[in-house]
Amino acid sequence: MSTALATTTPSALPEKFANPLLQIKGVLAQPAVRRSLPMALLVALIGAAALAWMSLSTPTQKTLFTGLTDADKQAVTSALTQASITSHVDEGTGALTVDEDQFSKARMLLAGQGLPKQAPGGYAILDQLPMGVSRAVEGERLRQARETELARSIEDIDAVAEARVHLATPEASVFVRDNAAPSASVVVKLQGGRALSQAQVQSIINLVASSVPGMKPESVTIVDQMGALLSKPGAGGVDADGDARLEMQRKTEDKVRQQLVQLLTPLVGAGNFTAEVQADINLDQTQATRESYDKAGTLRAETGNWTGNQAAGPATPGGIPGALSNTPPPASQLQTPQPANGASGAPAADPTPVAGGAAPNPNKQSDSFQRAYDLGKEVSVTRQTPGSVKRLSVAVLLRDPDKTRRTAMEIGQITDLVKSAVGFDQARQDQVTVISRKFADGATATDGPAWYDNAWLPVLARNATAIVIALLVLLLGVRPLAKGLMKKREDATPALAGPGGAIGGANAEGITVHETVSLDRLAQTQTVDDRIGAVRGFTRDNPARAALAIRDMIKADAK
Repeated sequence: MSTALATTTPSALPEKFANPLLQIKGVLAQPAVRRSLPMALLVALIGAAALAWMSLSTPTQKTLFTGLTDADKQAVTSALTQASITSHVDEGTGALTVDEDQFSKARMLLAGQGLPKQAPGGYAILDQLPMGVSRAVEGERLRQARETELARSIEDIDAVAEARVHLATPEASVFVRDNAAPSASVVVKLQGGRALSQAQVQSIINLVASSVPGMKPESVTIVDQMGALLSKPGAGGVDADGDARLEMQRKTEDKVRQQLVQLLTPLVGAGNFTAEVQADINLDQTQATRESYDKAGTLRAETGNWTGNQAAGPATPGGIPGALSNTPPPASQLQTPQPANGASGAPAADPTPVAGGAAPNPNKQSDSFQRAYDLGKEVSVTRQTPGSVKRLSVAVLLRDPDKTRRTAMEIGQITDLVKSAVGFDQARQDQVTVISRKFADGATATDGPAWYDNAWLPVLARNATAIVIALLVLLLGVRPLAKGLMKKREDATPALAGPGGAIGGANAEGITVHETVSLDRLAQTQTVDDRIGAVRGFTRDNPARAALAIRDMIKADAK
């Protein structure tokens, strides 16, 4: 006997452990497992539905910041908690996440409070230099510090949201030919709906150029986030004139439009009119010079000579030296000046003696003179300042009152008011047009975003999807299993009736019991084997009802 056991035991163990499927089938074939299997499937389906609900109902997380320091992480979390924004910190990566529908709100809130502040700025980068770094690394860190400081200075401008500065500083060389001027490039991200004026752009250029030794303003380039070049080359050239013209035109049109708004708002009410202005600006500089002379002039210079009769006078000098030479000359004789004869130099006739004056010199035969006169001179310079309005066009659209229309007299009065407000000039061929019409319904324009763009739609879709999945699991999975389980129990469970109970069904040995079972009945009409088989099958299939039957039989026996 011991030999048989020793030979059969080793062969049975490998077969048992080598067939796990047979073990699983054996476990599933057990009555307790078969009875609890539908309930286990029901619990599994309910758990799957709960898991789907939790995964779909939880909003999608979006990373807000990564790599924050502990101090910044605590400050950001506190600020979000005070604003009732739920935040999560990933334990693995340390990233700070928020709900996707609250991402923009969280960014705006933190930006308003200046959080986070973890980025080392400016020359604080130099404090992180390790010992023994090379000269090239030190130069790059110094350049990075300068770029960071310049970017922060540019971001202080209201219209600039973010800025990045790139400096190109060549190495210093002892050779003059190898020296290259430094240059810089600036990329600015402007606020929504904001723009930089030419004066602000020039200020940024001067700021960057004066911060780097040897850099010239024309070596600085500024570009916005759309790729538009803001620093225009050739200041004062064609581009500058065009920008100045557009800027002057915009300012003039805004001024006239503001005047119309102030005039028409008390009259027709805000929102009941629209006004458009088109101004043609003259930026031409005009300079005129005018010279005028008086008819009467003043003698400035006179040159000439005259000749006399030499025969009447002594041929040679004579007399006692020192006697007559010291006598004064004869009295001068006034004569009327003769007009100049121009460049011809023709001799003029002897002038007529002046009345009351001395007689003409009898020794004078002819004279020739050239005279220059100073005339009165007036120089007038007129310079016209650019920026005058060459032509102005104004269009005003009024809203008709409800169920009525404006009269022609009323429109004419408003037209006269508009002309007076904008400085209408007929000589410039200005145009002013005022009409009154019904405005189109602006309900669609004033409404908020479309229904499919609302923030609550993704949340509603996730919750609705989770509810639908849970209902499908309950209706298509749990309900059929429950109905099948209840039907199987009803078919396999004998009915209990009377004090002893009525037992129906088949036992393990194929014996069918349809009669009312009691202790007296079992003792009188059935054999022991039949009663054992019936009780065994009933107890195996329905232990609870068997216990009830036994209880009833015990009670009946006790009676």
